[in-house]
Amino acid sequence: MDSITHLFYGAAIAAAIAPARHRRAALLAGAALNTLPDLDIFPLMLSDDPILRMTCHRSATHSWLVLPFVAWALWAWFRSRGGRVAEAPLRWWWAIFACLMAHPLIDSFTVYGTQLFWPVPMRPIMWSSLFIVDPLFTLPWLAACVVAWRAREGIAGTRALVLGIALGTAYVGWTLSAKALVARAATPALAAMGLGDAPRFSVPAPLVSWRWRVVAMAPGGYVEGVRALSDGGPMRFAFHPSDTAALQAATAAAVPAVARLAWFNHGFQKAEVRDAVLVLSDLRMGREPDYFFRFAVAERGAGGTWRALQPPRDARAYAAAGSPGATPAASASK
Repeated sequence: MDSITHLFYGAAIAAAIAPARHRRAALLAGAALNTLPDLDIFPLMLSDDPILRMTCHRSATHSWLVLPFVAWALWAWFRSRGGRVAEAPLRWWWAIFACLMAHPLIDSFTVYGTQLFWPVPMRPIMWSSLFIVDPLFTLPWLAACVVAWRAREGIAGTRALVLGIALGTAYVGWTLSAKALVARAATPALAAMGLGDAPRFSVPAPLVSWRWRVVAMAPGGYVEGVRALSDGGPMRFAFHPSDTAALQAATAAAVPAVARLAWFNHGFQKAEVRDAVLVLSDLRMGREPDYFFRFAVAERGAGGTWRALQPPRDARAYAAAGSPGATPAASASK
């Protein structure tokens, strides 16, 4: 989720668990704790490899196998210093622990995915029922924090926190139900196209949860459709080509960046060859023809073999610089 949502989400969780007399401190602590896992972006910025920056985000700092130890270390340090944590150690332990563990959990509901059990080499979990910015999800947490701050230790603050958490959780449940309704509409349409068993994903449209995008992989490309919950009739899909032959070439498959991206995006990627450069687009974020993550990963050499670009390039920046693989759209933006 976005950073603003994490502030209020963490603040509400911590304040609901910590003693009421510590409520304002818990709101501030929860906001800071729920932001902590996303600080991995700063060391990652030191790398010149955009694929490493993308695929290592939401890994170690978002792992349920790592965060309990971080929670214990923070709790033990603050307890040793006395103050509020020493006054109510059990309640503060659960506040710190729940706040840290809740961050990667909610991130797993986005399409970007979260390596919830890093370092176990399983693909990122992406339930993709929430868009990364969803005001209707943020609002209950924000309102609960505002009321709790003003009410201090009063019963109104407690009730607001409980209600905010209940509404926020219920909204996640609603998005899962909406996702199931969209899947029910997409399944017969894809089956009619011979893609009933094709790998697919669905993701809500930006800022809303009643309009969805569905993508299914197909021979030679993929199909894309949009469905609002109010729509009737069969769902319609448009086909878009992908250079799967280039992607499946033995020398391309051996390029580390190709394998890493396929692992990270669950195989939902588009391949293009532009001026002898292989460009991969993550189909999960964006929409045809504009995708947020596009990478130039290899260039074709003598004999048609693929050679890895070291390091891989962000395709938009690579094209804008006038390098091989420049697309007309990118070149026009120079």
